Amino acid sequence: MVDAAFRLIVKNGLEGLTIRKVALEAGLNVGSVRHFFDNREDLLTAAALKATTRMESRLKKYPVERLKTLRGDDAVSALQEILEQVLPVNEESREEAIIVIELIRASRTQPVFAECAAQMGSDLNDVIISALSCLAVPDPSIVARHISALIGGLTLDTITPHGSLTVPQLRATLRSALENILKMER
Repeated sequence: MVDAAFRLIVKNGLEGLTIRKVALEAGLNVGSVRHFFDNREDLLTAAALKATTRMESRLKKYPVERLKTLRGDDAVSALQEILEQVLPVNEESREEAIIVIELIRASRTQPVFAECAAQMGSDLNDVIISALSCLAVPDPSIVARHISALIGGLTLDTITPHGSLTVPQLRATLRSALENILKMER
């Protein structure tokens, strides 16, 4: 059912998510879906948690501690590799980014999503701060906010017509920004 909700949100946005449509997409009856999810908010939250879990799983493969011994281009490359685990650089991560953006967008007007969206932001910020601390960047909390904003903008500009960024453009923009940030902070 969560997979069905995931697919529907990616295809139609939050507006396209209903219990009935999820049941149809999953090949179930509405009662079966309602047994696990009371409403579409529960479905969006479950889909967002699935996206977050997938991102976290990828991040675990790139422990920030390995950054401690890196400098220069090696540090930039390793930090970029970590950050790309939460950016829409392939079809799977693009779908996850769409789900997360839909939840963040909904959290602005629907308080039921606020806690989940805030936790996602906090978790991302924690990863970035840890990475920057390993690189001995001064004021990692401040720099992390810059990088977090960059990630948000790159994500929006890659998954929407707003910026129409291609993946190579996303990567080049991220690389340039990280080079400048790490150069300035040294």
